[in-house]
Amino acid sequence: MKVAIIMGSDSDFPVVKDAYDILKSFGVTVECRVMSAHRTPDKAIAFAKNAEHEGFEVIIGAAGKAAHLPGVLAGCSVLPVIGLPIKSSTMDGLDSLLSIVQMPSGVPVASVAINGALNAGLLALQILSIKYPEIRAQFHDYKKQMAEAVEKKDANLQSQL
Repeated sequence: MKVAIIMGSDSDFPVVKDAYDILKSFGVTVECRVMSAHRTPDKAIAFAKNAEHEGFEVIIGAAGKAAHLPGVLAGCSVLPVIGLPIKSSTMDGLDSLLSIVQMPSGVPVASVAINGALNAGLLALQILSIKYPEIRAQFHDYKKQMAEAVEKKDANLQSQL
């Protein structure tokens, strides 16, 4: 169980950390790297071309502004790529989101919400759960805990009314 999180800048890590943390909490090996589709394209392409051979099963590509990184990774790999649009100062991340979701036919990139790192990690876990029953069992527990937290909040609200 191995996931790569590739971000365009180290300044993206505070957002990306939620994906890293949830993946680690499920026992997944996670490698975080900084690569740029524009400044280090050869490095990003080489990583994507070798990711399957290196044992990665899912790639999360986090990028802001033009957000070409997830598409470059998907264009050079057969692995599932999840795009994580990072909020930018220019258009509050809408530019990043649109760059990720508007991929051409034949080069799919899944996408989560702007700064939606937790969901990127959870989607990666769901993809892994197809192959790893232990991840699926943990995911069932995770969803149960979420439901219990909502029930507790409702009970607290009802007691205040």
